[in-house]
This record gives sequence, structure tokens and C-alpha cells, in this order.
Amino acid sequence: MKLNLYSSVGKCLALTLLILSNYIRSSAQYSETGSFWEGGVTVGPSNFLGDLGGNFGKGKPFLKDNNIQMTKLTYGAFIAYYPQEAFGFRLNANFGLLEGDDAIIVGKGDWEEQRKRRNSNFRSRFSEAILLTEVYPSVFFEYDETDTYHKFRPYGLFGVGVFRFNPQGTDPLTGKWVYLKPLHTEGEGWIAGRKEYSLIQFNIPMGFGIKYFLNDIMNLSLEVIHRRTFTDYIDDVSKRYVDPAIFYANLPLAQAQLAERVANKSGLVGGYVPFTPGKKRGAPENKDAYYSIGFKAAWRLFANSERRYRNSTRCPVRY
Repeated sequence: MKLNLYSSVGKCLALTLLILSNYIRSSAQYSETGSFWEGGVTVGPSNFLGDLGGNFGKGKPFLKDNNIQMTKLTYGAFIAYYPQEAFGFRLNANFGLLEGDDAIIVGKGDWEEQRKRRNSNFRSRFSEAILLTEVYPSVFFEYDETDTYHKFRPYGLFGVGVFRFNPQGTDPLTGKWVYLKPLHTEGEGWIAGRKEYSLIQFNIPMGFGIKYFLNDIMNLSLEVIHRRTFTDYIDDVSKRYVDPAIFYANLPLAQAQLAERVANKSGLVGGYVPFTPGKKRGAPENKDAYYSIGFKAAWRLFANSERRYRNSTRCPVRY
């Protein structure tokens, strides 16, 4: 699994860098157009797609189990390089919060009842750095691609990134948030075949957006970016319940008691018998994901000064 992870990320990174290097080399051929840089900020809602929470029926990856009420805010900043108008390469740093909770599930007598009975929750702050390739297909149909004044441009994007997370869950005894990884709630690192997960992981971002140019210098964008990840532990839930004895064999008493409380909260739901060791806790075949809707404001930097005087759609200034 780890080899597949690094292989996939490596191929995506290599492709991105190859495209970047090719267009940097070829940008000299576009001296009439000129390359340029952009810098800016982004802010908008984000949401988690994983084991916790969800909707009617069996849990599925992608948007089927999206919970709007778990939406949180993500913000960031970026710098982008455009060898020409049709292509760009952006380095984005983002920060935000992801959250999921089985308590919000509306039970209808199907698969979702088991997830609601699980009664787990989590939150995790995350930070990420993503390298994106932007493609603007409409540029190829424009009469003058340097004329951006009051123009809309749709675009697609893909890339590779790295992110850090650190899941917390509530202690049912105190109601306080506690960090889950040190508690080994599924016996990671203690049970054969269950390695400890890393809090730093790769992701594969992909999405689309539309950009609007207020003038030659400033533009606004609305974009959606989905991140596929290679971990199932953003919410600290993946495999099966473990025997609580394993906590007492590997942790100090107080920490072991805490681990037992947060690892299995199913007995706290009225009318249900707690899940026993070996019962399914998560779905390891479906890796966690998250997405964001970003509102971007960008300013062009270091642009070829001649660009600002070649706009064909505006009237000359009269003196």
C-alpha cells in the first residue's frame, strides 16, 4: 500500500513538474504575450468525506455522505506563475478545520443505523501545501488572449499536495476534546497488520473554477477543489473494534481508561447494546477525502508592462 501511495504521488508530481518545465522553456516563444505572476488569498467553506456522519443507506465515498451541517471555514494564500494565458502553476497554502459526527445521522432503518449506533465524533485542524496546474481551455478560442478586461474564464485544475492533521474526539465522561492518535483507539502499532498512521499525508487535489477579471491587474475566482487522500485515519476510524484489554496492557491506567471510553461509545446510545471487539468500526476500503469551495482574490505581479497597453476593447483616454 505504501509503495502504491508513493508511486501515485510521484507520478503526479513528475507530470506536474514536466508540464511546468516544458512551458517555462517554451514561454520565450510568446514574447508578445509575456509570462506573469499572480499572488492572492482564498477563503471559503470546506467539508469532510469519511467514515463519521453520513446519510441514508450504506456509506459511500465522494459526495453521497456529505453533511452540510459539518461545514467549516478554510482560508489560505497562494502564488502562481503563468508562462502564458492558457496555463498556470499555483502553490497554495491552506488552513482549516474538518469535522464529522455520527449523532447528526437521521436513522431510517437501513445501513446508517449502524453508523448512528457507533456514536463517534471527531474534529481536526489541518494545514496543507498543494501544487496545482491550472488549464484555461477558453483561451484557445479567444481573439486576443491578452485582453482580459471584464472577461470570464473557466478552468480546470489538478496537482499534488501534502497535508497535516491531528484528530480529536470528545471524552464522554468530561465532554472535553482529546487527541486520539496517542490513544491507539484501534490498536495501531500493537496489533499485527495495523501500523501507526502518520499525521502527515499526501493528497491529490483536482477541481474546477471560473475566473473573472475586474481589470488588467485584479481578478476574482470561485473554485471547487476535491482532495483524494491515501489515509483512512483523518477521523481516527478505519477498521474494527479492539478488546479494551489492549489499552491496559500498553498505556498508563488513566490513559487506558480514556482510550476505552473514546474508542467505543456505542453503549451510550439509548436502547443499544455496545459493539463488541471484532465488530466493524469503519470502512478501510474507502479512504478519507475532503473538499473546499474557495473564493479567490488575485493580483498580477511582475507582468510584462506592454500587456497593459495592448487591450483592444477599451476606448483611448482623451485629453
